[in-house]
Amino acid sequence: MAVGVAAELKGRSFTKIADWSPADLEAVLDLGGELKRAQHAGEAHRLLPGRTLGMIFHKPSTRTRVSFEVGIWQLGGSALHLSANDLQLGRGETIRDTATVLSRYLDGLMIRTFAQEDVEELAAHASIPVINGLTDAAHPCQVLADLMTIRERRGALQGQKLVYLGDGNNMCASLMVGAAKFGMRFVAATPSGYEPSPAAVERAREAAESSGGSVEVVSDAAEAVAGADVLYTDVWTSMGQEAENERRVRDLRGFGIDGEMLRAAGADSIVLHCLPAHYGEEIAEDVVYGPQSAVFDQAENRLHAQKALLALVIP
Repeated sequence: MAVGVAAELKGRSFTKIADWSPADLEAVLDLGGELKRAQHAGEAHRLLPGRTLGMIFHKPSTRTRVSFEVGIWQLGGSALHLSANDLQLGRGETIRDTATVLSRYLDGLMIRTFAQEDVEELAAHASIPVINGLTDAAHPCQVLADLMTIRERRGALQGQKLVYLGDGNNMCASLMVGAAKFGMRFVAATPSGYEPSPAAVERAREAAESSGGSVEVVSDAAEAVAGADVLYTDVWTSMGQEAENERRVRDLRGFGIDGEMLRAAGADSIVLHCLPAHYGEEIAEDVVYGPQSAVFDQAENRLHAQKALLALVIP
């Protein structure tokens, strides 16, 4: 298994997509494909025997916890789940102290939390690789699974038109940078006031300049989806925004994926959603379970892409 081709990634943290080159990301996608094949064939691939991954959760999760915990086990290691109540972090102990101590016990650390700054600080002080499992600003591991799924379904990434509909949130911000790095044509269709951050758009456009891709932010969803190869959406109300739900549902109406939007995109397009889904809001249930959906392949690929990431960064 071609792990040695990216030996320079050993010990490296993965806190945001922008920090990794297309070649680095492609190494993850390639190994993810190999590990998926091995898993489906029933072939053992214990690339990290005896390693321990710590998993810090300040936000609850289904896919992140299960995929990382199962993934490190399949690679021959073990996982240690750490909730907010299990740590002194945020209750008097500094992030630097936490990073220093956990580095003495663990081989790698995944954190799912609120502030991107906390993840960056943890990575700066840890002597082990730190992986961002999600923050309010970024969701880089999900993007690995997304790119892997698009490449499987469409055969390539370069030149594919990816249309993201809805709230320009952390998912949109990470996805646009990842798509831009691989020369995709990325379009974010959002209502006024819900655009992705200017900083994320700037990073994505910088990446697109060298890859031959493009990045657009528009306000007409129906026009945006015409000719799309991939349609993507996410929940309209993220964790911590529950009090805004009624307003968000009203404002974002018309920026989801239903049968009409799918027909406007075309019969060859595929549909992605990072889950959990709120049916009747950002996506229709019959679309998720319809013939153009790759949503559950996408969810499965969290396992394979993250296993590849762990195998490449944990020494």
